[in-house]
Amino acid sequence: MKARLLLAVALAMVAGAGRADPVGDLPPADSVLVEKAARRLTLLDAQGRAIRVYEHVGLGDEPIGPKHFEGDERTPEGRYVIDYGNAASAYHLSLHISYPDSRDVEFARAQGRSPGGQIFIHGRPDGISPEKVTGDWTDGCIAVTNEEIEQIWALVGDGTPIEIRP
Repeated sequence: MKARLLLAVALAMVAGAGRADPVGDLPPADSVLVEKAARRLTLLDAQGRAIRVYEHVGLGDEPIGPKHFEGDERTPEGRYVIDYGNAASAYHLSLHISYPDSRDVEFARAQGRSPGGQIFIHGRPDGISPEKVTGDWTDGCIAVTNEEIEQIWALVGDGTPIEIRP
């Protein structure tokens, strides 16, 4: 019995069930939409209606165009998945985006390069004044305030689809 309970807890943690709890009266998000040009991140329900909208998100230092290579400081474009959360992030909290996918890897390898990785939605760097990290400042991630990542963390579970548009 104890082994079954431990297995159930482990499976719930892997599925992200311990993170995606409603915020106030808001249900968990069914998907995430990022519009790079608008600097907007929207959490959507199953019908595609906005649950919560975050304006003024930060992107990579080179925000125009899709990420192709490690070090290009661009934010990816396309459809991915939030595959895990990192509660011990140096950026308050972070949610990992499943970039690169097989197409990204194939494109980069055809150019003799690495596609990079470690792309997250995250808060501000721990120990740094918030006013020092504004605008587009990441190496390709999507940055929000610490308060916003706490809300997103609570509403977005592992396995949630994310679409990043130009």
